[in-house]
Amino acid sequence: MALTIGLLRETLANVLNRAEREGAFRYRLIGTAAGLLRGVPLEPGDVDLLVTERAHVDTFARALRSYRCLASPTWLQSAGQYYAAFDVDGVKVEASTVEWPSDSAFVEAIGSGPWEYFSDIAAGDRLVAVVAIELRLATELRRDRRDRVDAIVRWIRYHGCDLQLLTHAMGARGIDTGTQSSVMAAIVG
Repeated sequence: MALTIGLLRETLANVLNRAEREGAFRYRLIGTAAGLLRGVPLEPGDVDLLVTERAHVDTFARALRSYRCLASPTWLQSAGQYYAAFDVDGVKVEASTVEWPSDSAFVEAIGSGPWEYFSDIAAGDRLVAVVAIELRLATELRRDRRDRVDAIVRWIRYHGCDLQLLTHAMGARGIDTGTQSSVMAAIVG
């Protein structure tokens, strides 16, 4: 099933309302779905929720227990994540911690970055905490996903971004200076 922005909004409202009724649930929407919710024309394969602690993954799992469980809460040693996933009416929704140490505040899913740099975006009757587009772009650059990078850069050219934050994020992700210059030139025009 293609994850459209309408279906994403509906799924997020459903999942987040359920999770918050179940207990404490501090999260950020990350990944490709974060870009789509902003309006970037992307095709996410799933919905990724980053949470602050393992207990919030457990809250997520209790809240979605009536849906098909794809992965019950489990520690993924090699990924450094406590993770769970559910099929919510045909949409794969995941919640996880990312427990890699980092001193950087400019990485999408590690350290303090997603908790400091985010926006609240409407989805149905609620606001969703969405990681900053600058951190998302740096992740896609790091993964060398050209199609996604191009879509985000085009979106940023029209909607704007915090260029200083983007510079810090690219540096934190180890993006070479040539690529950084190319991205900045494409954004500023």
